[in-house]
Amino acid sequence: MKNKVVLIGCGNVGMAYAYSLINQKTFVQELILIDRNFEKASGEALDLNHCTQFANSKIKVRAGGYEECEEASLIVIAAGANQEIGETRMDLIHKNSVIFKSIIDNITKTNFKGIYLVATNPLDVMTYLTLKYSKSVPNKVIGSGTTLDTARLRYLLSEKVNINPNNIEAYVIGEHGDSEFIPWSNASIGLKKINEFLNIGELKAIEEDVRNSAYEIIKKKGATAYGIGICLTNITNAILEDQNAILSVSSYDKENDVCISTPAIVNKNGVQEKLFIPLNEEEKEKLIHSINIIKEAVNEVNETTN
Repeated sequence: MKNKVVLIGCGNVGMAYAYSLINQKTFVQELILIDRNFEKASGEALDLNHCTQFANSKIKVRAGGYEECEEASLIVIAAGANQEIGETRMDLIHKNSVIFKSIIDNITKTNFKGIYLVATNPLDVMTYLTLKYSKSVPNKVIGSGTTLDTARLRYLLSEKVNINPNNIEAYVIGEHGDSEFIPWSNASIGLKKINEFLNIGELKAIEEDVRNSAYEIIKKKGATAYGIGICLTNITNAILEDQNAILSVSSYDKENDVCISTPAIVNKNGVQEKLFIPLNEEEKEKLIHSINIIKEAVNEVNETTN
């Protein structure tokens, strides 16, 4: 199986991901674009191919159909309804669950044996539905999870303390949504605890900014794209390069029967292992709250479709 990636959905997020792939060093050899509007996918492929003279990666890009999935290493799903101003990620659940059923049905008609990477909101629910509809093994179904939220967190912290974000160890975990939270008890900068740099009030303000970032961007420009695009590229590279990278992706939690974000080891097998970091009592309650919100949403979809 060559390093062929199939991207389903050529909207803002999908094309931000595709453009990011072109501009990053990556092992991807082929990128196939699938969209319900084939002409748009074809035009996007043409536009991207014109970048290759100056790009870091020489990826062959073309539009195609679901038959392309059979030999793919990775399928990235970015299709679905956009989050509108004033709409939560969970508000998208019914529209996107129907879209996903159709997409996964088309994929499973092929002999696809690779890894699914989901970017559509509500992220954790769509990741769970991908696992359920595809009947794939759990480690091969990954959601982008809170990788973008974690990137936002590290950016905001780096701006506040004037330290490179690569030297900040802090994660957003739980739902990729309003119940996400930051386990500050495990956050550090270098080898120092986060509370040696910032007080409780400052940490709470940063957590609120992280949680509201998407709403603020949607209010100002209508959609988020670039941040999630480069996060998807980062996850793609972790898989295809067998990096054993620790990323806050959404994956299956057997004990609670949900997909939820925690730090996880990501490599050529998908999610090699979920890392459950020690939490204090308050943080445990927040994680349980987040799990329950996702479970309720999944149950709502099941009631509608059964």
